[in-house]
Amino acid sequence: MTAAHPAPTLVAAPAPGQRIWRVVRLNLVNKWTVIWIPAMIMGFIWLVNWLIWWIIWAATAPADRADAMDGTQWSGGGFYIFVYMLVVAIQVISATFPFALGYSVTRRDFALGSGLTFLLLAAGYALGFTLLSTVEEWTNGWGLGGHLFTSVYFGGANVGERLFIVFGAMLFFFAVGAFSAALFMRWRMNGILIVGAVLALVLVGAIALITFTESWPAVGEWFAASGPIGVTAWLLVPTALAAVAAYLALARATPRS
Repeated sequence: MTAAHPAPTLVAAPAPGQRIWRVVRLNLVNKWTVIWIPAMIMGFIWLVNWLIWWIIWAATAPADRADAMDGTQWSGGGFYIFVYMLVVAIQVISATFPFALGYSVTRRDFALGSGLTFLLLAAGYALGFTLLSTVEEWTNGWGLGGHLFTSVYFGGANVGERLFIVFGAMLFFFAVGAFSAALFMRWRMNGILIVGAVLALVLVGAIALITFTESWPAVGEWFAASGPIGVTAWLLVPTALAAVAAYLALARATPRS
């Protein structure tokens, strides 16, 4: 008489939210790439700027220091972190997409999980950037009247507005980076070249249209009237388009060596 074998235990499939969160955790495994290296480089940029401010401050007569340091409000040093987010998005998708598919992660879950990853990173960096801008204000430009996190591009003294501007800009660069990586995964270098050429032609066409219609003053007035908040709000449109395009490209992408 043979012993009865116990019925196999069925393991419930992970819920959609769990699958998406696993992709987030996978994307954040290499914290050096997505968090610590950009933070360290941003700190080095701050140090270099502080030394430059100190040189200007020390070489300027006390009566002229306020005017000399006021020019630092046009500093572009803070833009590094935004451009690096584009690189982070490319690295994250390029490194984890083939690995995730090897572990039976669906393309849909990977795209949604990566989108959530970039949303969380954008929020975290925006909070950090805004906090540093507040410290910069409290310390009167780190004791020298300099501007890095409070440059004119990031709006006025309203902390909430500055947070929105930085967050929106972060999302834009994440979306562009994700779209670029998705293009490469779907069509390799041919896709990058073709889309890049199309975008370049569209940009040149827009410049030609504005030039021949003598609309540059109107463009300048639009930027001035919209201000940083308005421009950032409009930036969400190409951000959403790039995110949707990246999703569609990844839906049919196949990792290849």
